Amino acid sequence: MLSDLHINDFFRDAGGILLTLFNQFPVPATVYVEDIAGPDQADEFGLHSPRHLACLGAITWLQQSGYIQFAQLVRQEAVEEAVLSHRGFLLLVALDDSGLSNADLLARAVRDGSSPQLQELMQQLMLRFSKL
Repeated sequence: MLSDLHINDFFRDAGGILLTLFNQFPVPATVYVEDIAGPDQADEFGLHSPRHLACLGAITWLQQSGYIQFAQLVRQEAVEEAVLSHRGFLLLVALDDSGLSNADLLARAVRDGSSPQLQELMQQLMLRFSKL
């Protein structure tokens, strides 16, 4: 469905952000929006594209929902000293029934590029860990 494109982008962005921080854990990192969402073309007024802003929204949503922490937002370009929260770390190291970590499953879904598979996995992870 075309109207769900922004939700697919959200799940892809959120998955990419979580994996980026998992691969750096426990060292805080700078996460650039363009590294997650792709190159951005500012308009004639210097405003970022809706796609860029949506990815930035995913970063701040993950922080507000307790999955990640960061020290500060650098304009609308990046977040500094970003790290998985306790909740985010537990989410990614938990094992599924086959013995794979959620980080492994998420990396596979992001790499394979299947939006429905990624969306289903992210929904399962967030539902399962909503009580942490």
